[in-house]
Amino acid sequence: MKSVKTDELQIKRASDAALASLLNLTILPVISFIALLLIHRKTQADTIDHYHAVLGVKINVIAAVVLFLVSALMILLGGFDSPWTWVYVISYFTIVHTIFIVFALWALVRAWSGDRLWS
Repeated sequence: MKSVKTDELQIKRASDAALASLLNLTILPVISFIALLLIHRKTQADTIDHYHAVLGVKINVIAAVVLFLVSALMILLGGFDSPWTWVYVISYFTIVHTIFIVFALWALVRAWSGDRLWS
């Protein structure tokens, strides 16, 4: 009986971690990342909740690095007064950031089922 409760708790934490990852990419940037780190602290290695917490941290750190690179590119190639700035911003959000969001959503669905992204 304890194993079932442990599994349910791990799936709940995995789902919470995946949701925090998705929220960090969409409507609650820094607050959700802090929540994700707090969830990560409660997990143990080689469990499904640890897997999804680490995955969420990786997705969000990579997304932040890409965002900073695009921002630096905008400043270096014309600043904020250039019309090309809008090309970079719109392209980034419609292509790259959307990929991060879809990936986080896929992770959330897999966390709900208690699975990893790849079996």
